[in-house]
Amino acid sequence: MKTDSPLPAPGAPLEHYISSAPFDLQSVEAMTVEQSKVFQASQLRLMWWKFRMHRLALVSGIFLVVLYSGILICEFLAPYNLHTRNMDYIYSPPQQVHLFHNGEFVGPFVYGRQMTLDMDTLKRNYIDNQDDVQRLRFFCKGDSYRFWGLIEGDRHFVCPAENGQLFLAGTDRLGRDVLSRMIYGARISLTIGLVGISFSFLLGIVIGGLAGYHGGIFDLIVQRIIEVLQSIPSIPLWLALAAIMPITWSPILIYFGITVILGVLDWTGLARAVRSKLLALREEDYVLAAQLMGAGSSRIIGRHLIPGFMSHLIATATLSIPGMILGETALSFLGLGLRAPITSWGILLTEARSVNVIAFYPWLLLPMLPVILVIMAFNFLGDGLRDAADPYK
Repeated sequence: MKTDSPLPAPGAPLEHYISSAPFDLQSVEAMTVEQSKVFQASQLRLMWWKFRMHRLALVSGIFLVVLYSGILICEFLAPYNLHTRNMDYIYSPPQQVHLFHNGEFVGPFVYGRQMTLDMDTLKRNYIDNQDDVQRLRFFCKGDSYRFWGLIEGDRHFVCPAENGQLFLAGTDRLGRDVLSRMIYGARISLTIGLVGISFSFLLGIVIGGLAGYHGGIFDLIVQRIIEVLQSIPSIPLWLALAAIMPITWSPILIYFGITVILGVLDWTGLARAVRSKLLALREEDYVLAAQLMGAGSSRIIGRHLIPGFMSHLIATATLSIPGMILGETALSFLGLGLRAPITSWGILLTEARSVNVIAFYPWLLLPMLPVILVIMAFNFLGDGLRDAADPYK
């Protein structure tokens, strides 16, 4: 075989074309601006960029952030106090907000109402008085309240006109504004899911993690407990646990009691998922390396194993929170959950347990609307977070 280049002499150094300049860790001269931006981005920033591409999840996240921010100032957002009664407007249907009156721009307003009683059905009929224009007031003084039960206040975001009415979602059998009670009820219904999922995650990750990492007799006992709990129908178990709470408990104790019940019943699915993941991941080489370096079980599980399936945990959390909201709503609707004076969406729906009430006053079902929207938003948000945090995509 003939070659054009002569062979080097024995013992002579071989020629090479590698640059002898010092290696620059920050050198990106071979990258474009966009490539450099991605190369230097942190993991959280990469997750955020990927999450933004999921438009439905992004909108759902903004919706939930606004909703959870609103529960901090629900006293200010509600037009009326939680317990304000308008006895002249019992079972009043929702009012419509108008902007124009007789072709002229007036601003947001509602028409006053006149009530007539149908003597055949004893149903109250409300008719709008087109001559009674009641302009809405904003950032105004209205019903007094105690902000978070601590600070006296009377400022509201929107108020009815002086000596007027504003029932955007109608009133109930006691003349209480349904919209105001929905806003107040959001504080309980939304926070019970967060508190419950925190309790459930603590049990599920700790118990499932130890069972999957160590195995043995502890894993056997945990699996039998999980099987027993999962074999019991959910609703009868909820009813049994809710029924054992003393009727003399204060509303705050009942709230935390319902939260603990929901958390105790929800940890089993997460614990089993964590266990199955750790059974596979504990055989990886990096786990053996951490063990040889002296890392303890808690550090290996929390620092090395759990981040490997964080996307699954995120999806589980976003599915468990609406499940707990539904659980509280179901218990309260059945009369075995939260009780007055606490107000939640489930308690509001107890007003619509009668078929006659639904037929005559369908607006009492409006508290079901935020429940549906919140559950859908959590599902869409979970899809987006799962895709963004998935290390295999």
